[in-house]
Amino acid sequence: MDFRDIEPLTAFRRTAPASDMSRRQFVKLTTLAGAGLTLGLALPGCSPRSGGTANEGLVMPFVQIDPDDTVTVICKQLEAGQGVWTGLTAIVADELDAAWNQMRVIDAPAKVPTYGNLAFNPKGLIQGTGGSTSVANSWMQLRQAGATARAMLVAAAAKRWSAAPGSITVSNGVVSHQASGRSASFGALAADAAQVPVPEHVELKHPSQFTIIGRKHLPRLDARAKSEGRERYAIDVMLPGMMTAVVLRPRRFGAKVASFDATQAKAHPGVVDVVEIPSGVAVVGRDTWSAWKGRDLLKVNWDESGAEKRGTAQLLEYFRRLADGNDALTAVEHGDVDAALERAHRRIEADFEFPYLAHAPMETLTAVCRLSADHCEIWAGCQFQTIDQANAAKVTGLKPDQVDINTLAAGGTFGRRANFESDYIVEVAAIAKATGGRYPVRLIWTREDDIQHGRYRPLNLHRIAAGISPEGKVAFRQRVVGQSIMAGAPWGSPHGVDPSAVEGNAAEEYDLQAARVTWTDPKVGIPVLWWRSVGHSHMAFSKEVIIDELAEAAGKDPVAFRLELLGTHPRQAAALKLAAEKAGWDRPFPQGHGRGRGVAVHQSFNSVVAQVAEVTVSGNDITVDRVVCAVDCGIAVTPSVIEAQMQSGIGYGLSAALWGAITLTDGRVDQTNFDDYRVARINQMPKIEVYIVPSPNAPTGVGEPGTPPIAPAVANAVRAATGLRLRRLPFDLASARRERKT
Repeated sequence: MDFRDIEPLTAFRRTAPASDMSRRQFVKLTTLAGAGLTLGLALPGCSPRSGGTANEGLVMPFVQIDPDDTVTVICKQLEAGQGVWTGLTAIVADELDAAWNQMRVIDAPAKVPTYGNLAFNPKGLIQGTGGSTSVANSWMQLRQAGATARAMLVAAAAKRWSAAPGSITVSNGVVSHQASGRSASFGALAADAAQVPVPEHVELKHPSQFTIIGRKHLPRLDARAKSEGRERYAIDVMLPGMMTAVVLRPRRFGAKVASFDATQAKAHPGVVDVVEIPSGVAVVGRDTWSAWKGRDLLKVNWDESGAEKRGTAQLLEYFRRLADGNDALTAVEHGDVDAALERAHRRIEADFEFPYLAHAPMETLTAVCRLSADHCEIWAGCQFQTIDQANAAKVTGLKPDQVDINTLAAGGTFGRRANFESDYIVEVAAIAKATGGRYPVRLIWTREDDIQHGRYRPLNLHRIAAGISPEGKVAFRQRVVGQSIMAGAPWGSPHGVDPSAVEGNAAEEYDLQAARVTWTDPKVGIPVLWWRSVGHSHMAFSKEVIIDELAEAAGKDPVAFRLELLGTHPRQAAALKLAAEKAGWDRPFPQGHGRGRGVAVHQSFNSVVAQVAEVTVSGNDITVDRVVCAVDCGIAVTPSVIEAQMQSGIGYGLSAALWGAITLTDGRVDQTNFDDYRVARINQMPKIEVYIVPSPNAPTGVGEPGTPPIAPAVANAVRAATGLRLRRLPFDLASARRERKT
C-alpha cells in the first residue's frame, strides 16, 4: 500500500476520553462533527452546522463548546507522557481567549484527512505521532480553530445585542460588550454561534498578546488523572467476555513455527485457546496468569532456516569489513575532502561503535481487539493510527473503514509503537481472527517480550577522519555502516540513502571546508526502528566528540572552537553561549581531582539544544553531577512541559550512555529485563537546569532533541577529567584505559 495516495478513512467512532466527558456527549460530538464545521486546512467555504437543537453547543472537528462552558479540544496526537494534551489545548485556549480551568481534551478518532499529521503528509492522509511534530504540525491549524470559534462567538453576541463585532471583547471565557454592560459565557452563546457562518479569514494574535501560550507552570490536563490512577491505558480496558492473550515468539529473529504441541497448555486451568499466528503461537486465557502459565507449557518446534544467527561480535566484524570496502552511498559531499585531509595540520582518525538499543517504555505493548464479521474495533496507545488501521484491516480481511482505532494514553513509546508492520496491533487482530471473534481479546507483552522481541535502535559503526588546516579550516570524512530503518517504509526509494541513518552529520551542523558522508546498509536480520531522536542519537555523539578532540588538537577552548565553526548557524551559537554562561564555563575545575566539564550542541527536529555536563570520575565509575541545558524550540507553548521533556531526554540518553546495550549471542538477545538492561534510577540522575532561548519563531520539536547532546557532553567531560577518549557506547572506562596503553 502506498500511504502517499491512501484514500481518506471514514471511521469516526467513540474514543476513550481523557476527561470526564460522557459517552453521550462524545457520540453527539462525533456525529455532528462528521457533517458540520471543518476547521484547519479547509476553513474557507465551510458551511455552519445545521439541524441542531438550541442547546447542543458549538461543535467542530477540533473544538467543542458545551452549554456548561466546557471547551473540549479534540487531540489528533498520541499522548504518551510528552504533554501534547496540554500543549495543543493551550494553543486553542489562547486564540479562543478561554479560561484554562474550562479546558478539556479528548483523543481524536482515526480519521484522515481531518486528523492527519501535516508534517507526515501535507494533505493530511496519514494520522500519527512522531518526529517531535505534534505541536509544530498543529500550530497554525489549532490557532485557526481557536480564532475561528472565537470569531463565531463574537458574531453571535453581536447579533444578540445588536452591537458591532468590533465593540465586543473576549477574556477568560467571557464575551463582553462594555458600552451596554452586557456579558455572556461561552456556553450561553455556543448554540447561537453554531448557526453563524464560518468566517473564511480570521485574525490571529501577535505573540505579544498570548496569555496562556508561554505561561510558566501551566497545569497539565493529564496530571490529576494520572496521579490518581484514573487515566485509562489499554490494560485498563474491560469488555464483556474479554480474554487475555500472550504470545510465544521465537528466540531468533526470522524463525517461524514449524509445529507445536499445545496439549499441556490447553489442559492448564483457565486456558481457553491456543492458536498459531504469523509471529508465533498465542495462548488465550481467562486471565493474565492463566495465559502466562499456559505459554510456559507450550512445546514449539521452530524453523530457523531463515533466522539471523550471528551475535554482536560477528556483526561488528562484518560492519568493519563493510567500512573497509567501497560499497557505499554518498549522502553529503562538498569540497575535496581527501585533499583537505592530506593538507591538514592536525588530524584525527577514529571508529565509533553504537549498540542496538531497546525502547523500553514503562508501559509494554498492550492492545484490545473486538472483532465481528464486518467490524473490528481496537483500543491501544496507537502512534500510527492510519497505518495501524490499514494493517489491522489486512489481517482481518476487512476494509480500513471497517476498522475503528480507539486511541488511549500510552505509558511512553519513544518510537516503539510507530512501526510500519504495526506488529502488536496485527498480533491482537490476528488472535481475534484465529479465535473466530468469539470474544474480545486483550494482548499483553511482558517486559521480557519487550526486551527480547523488540525493534531496536540500529547497531552502528562510524569511521571518521577529520583534520584542521593551518588556517583553522576543518575537513570531515565519515563512513557510516548501519541498518536502514526506512527500508521497511511503505514510501520512498529503498535504493537511496536513508536520511535517518545520516541525519545531523557534521556537514549539516558546522561550517566545514570540505566534507563527505557515506553510508552502507548491512544485510542483517535484526528488526530495527527509530528510537528517541533516531539517527541523531548516534550521529551527535561521534560528531561532537570529534569536534571536541579537534579543539584540543588545535589548543583551543571547546566552546570557542565551536563558535568559530557556527558562523552560519546563529541558533546553535546562541544556545551554546547560553548553556556555557549558565554553567560557568569560564570557571574550569582544578586539574587532578577527577572532575570535568564537557559540552555538546546539536540541532534535531528543527530545535537546537546545547548541554554542558559536569562529571566526577572515581576509578571506573562515572557520576554525572549536573547538566545545564539550553534549548531553542521556537515559541515556548508550555515552558514547564519543555523543561520536563529536556529532563526526560537527558535521562533517556544518559541511560544509554552509561549502561544501555542490547547484545546478541548466536542470534539470541542476551538481556531480559531491567536487571540487565539498565536505566537510570532517580538517585543516579544529575541536577538538571533548563533554559529556553527566547524566540519569535513557530514552535519546533521538544520530545526528542534533548537526547542527542547528553552522551557526547558526558564523554567530553570525562576526557577533560581523565584524558580518556570514549568512542564506544555504553561507556567502559576500563576498556578505554587499556586502549590508551596500547
